[in-house]
Amino acid sequence: MTVPLGEELARLAALHGVAVSYQPSPDRTVTASAAAVTRVLAALGVDASGPEAVRAALAAREAELRERLLPPTVVCWSGSPCEPLAALPEGTALRIETEQGEIREVHTGRDATEGLPHGVHRLTATAPAPDGRTAHAHLVVAPPRLPTPPGRSYGLLVQLYSLLSRRSWGMGDLGDLGELAGWAGRTLGAGFVQVNPLHAAVPGAPTDPSPYRPSSRRFPDPVHLRVEDVPEFAYADDDTRALLERAARLREAVLDKGELIDRDAVWALKREALELLARVPLGPGRRAAYDDFLAEQGRALEDHATWCALAEVHGGEWSRWPEGLRDPRSAETARAREELRDRVDFHSRLAWLTDAQLAAAQRAAREAGMPVGIVHDLAVGVHPGGADAWAQQEYFAPGTSVGAPPDAFNARGQDWGLPPWRPDWLAASGYAPYRRLLQGLFRYAGALRIDHVMGLFRLWWIPQGEPPTEGAYVRYDAEAMLAVLVLEASRAGSVVIGEDLGTVEPGVREALRERGVLGTSVLWFERDWAGDGAPLPPESWRADCLATATTHDLPSTAARLTGEHVELRDRLGLLTRPAATERAEAAADTAEWLALLTRLGLLDEGADEGGGAGAGDPASEEAEVQAVHRFLGRTPARMIGVWLPDGVGDRRPQNLPGTWDQYPNWRLPIADANGRPVPLEDLTSSPRLRALVEVLRQAPPG
Repeated sequence: MTVPLGEELARLAALHGVAVSYQPSPDRTVTASAAAVTRVLAALGVDASGPEAVRAALAAREAELRERLLPPTVVCWSGSPCEPLAALPEGTALRIETEQGEIREVHTGRDATEGLPHGVHRLTATAPAPDGRTAHAHLVVAPPRLPTPPGRSYGLLVQLYSLLSRRSWGMGDLGDLGELAGWAGRTLGAGFVQVNPLHAAVPGAPTDPSPYRPSSRRFPDPVHLRVEDVPEFAYADDDTRALLERAARLREAVLDKGELIDRDAVWALKREALELLARVPLGPGRRAAYDDFLAEQGRALEDHATWCALAEVHGGEWSRWPEGLRDPRSAETARAREELRDRVDFHSRLAWLTDAQLAAAQRAAREAGMPVGIVHDLAVGVHPGGADAWAQQEYFAPGTSVGAPPDAFNARGQDWGLPPWRPDWLAASGYAPYRRLLQGLFRYAGALRIDHVMGLFRLWWIPQGEPPTEGAYVRYDAEAMLAVLVLEASRAGSVVIGEDLGTVEPGVREALRERGVLGTSVLWFERDWAGDGAPLPPESWRADCLATATTHDLPSTAARLTGEHVELRDRLGLLTRPAATERAEAAADTAEWLALLTRLGLLDEGADEGGGAGAGDPASEEAEVQAVHRFLGRTPARMIGVWLPDGVGDRRPQNLPGTWDQYPNWRLPIADANGRPVPLEDLTSSPRLRALVEVLRQAPPG
């Protein structure tokens, strides 16, 4: 039996940012269970196990907030009055120690932060007598908005592992990325290339191939290295060069024999090669650069490399390690770090090498004339057994994971298996782990896509052992999360794109737009939902967005136009309604869009006559794919993305949500309409791809 929420428990939850209800649709409100709210509060360190505990916790929280002079982190936007400081008692003395080492002593007022440099500063506030209270806080001073994309641009979207060249070792690598960017910028006039998250993965047998459940978001995965581009390769012995023959076999298995990408085999071979390269002494300049990298990255890199070294010995789930090693600050871990010093150095060097090649890819993009360059992807969280969860335990909520509540598309909800950051501990640290994460990514990102950007505002927490239905939303300080994001992106001169598809609570898109965060608009979802549900005409689209026809989680454009996405789900037993119903609905949806494209003069009348692409006519299909992108070019979107597989007619999605071993998620190379892999060298000579991009080159300026 579900126990209803009491008034005091609801008040306690609200004071700790825990929502006691949510709206899966505008006309429906669902109340969280008392058990779910109680367990989520427990993950926040609040005892709400019974009426007496609730009353005690409520009294303590109300007293804390009443007596608090300042919150742990204060946000001020340049050019605007700093309201939190202006609200302090008149005459309160402020001492500000800036990030740059300056000290400013002023009194409260609406201009107390005028002239302060951007950064995260230390603030001490002392109220006048007889109050006399003193508070210490982090003061985030951020620009009012993010950098705006330089003009209107179009670019390519690709999952890097799928982009094999005739030089890669069985999966796409950073050398391939640099080549693609250089070609696309110079030949196509593209402004950017967007890739999947390149975060470090959790080792295992087999490794989880999803790039959205990484071991670390802070450090990249060396599996993406182009081994031959490591300078020490030129001085390696014949053992290293002999590995090229084995690499060729891995590559040929995918490109010529139709096998799936085998990430584990690729990494095993690359690791063997990198072990040999690690024996080559670094030259004086290279050694100095490596030492600088170690000093710059500090304890964060040492922790990451230590976890990697320990995982080689004890496995990739740190919760199963010997008890003393589960604490990164324990004496046992310190001893193990010394015993494994060579391995720690090896993994530190891999992080350095990967960082350098990521920077080189961005440099190649900018030198090719791209105004944005490489758009990197930030996953919403990390694996609970990985490096970040081990090294940053003080910031993660124990016994919980994040996901999504039940909605019209998934009646059971979703559990993503990712531990959430505790908002109170983030605030107490001045958002230190979040800042370090962003600083690391912006080192080599012309733009950053943030997966599930709504997570800056709230996340659905699910207590361990419970279904997703038994969760509750926990709110984050979105003002602080956005201020840190704007601060770090502005320092790097980078654009930010928020993935805001699906259910978005009121006010979120407006808040993101105010701070210059672009949204994500996918053609098939852009309808007049407040009216008759018809396809949204191009002039009604928002300008501040990345507009695309599809994403890595959706069918390719060709598959949607032909209805093959329905057939795939039917073959795999994933349909929840009769196949005929699904086919009819998909066909009607596509027909509406094709009719609009025809009315707008973007698709010749009769191009889809008799079924068009659905009838298997390649010319008709290509014309319709071009028309879809011609439509995108008519919108005011600042950025327009072409899913690279669409350029060669690929039918297969890279990821099919709701599947695990039924479908080869994250393991498919880019292929043509017949499923034949297309290497990078052939992609760049594809008339179909060039014709598709030419559609956008001819689009009117935004």
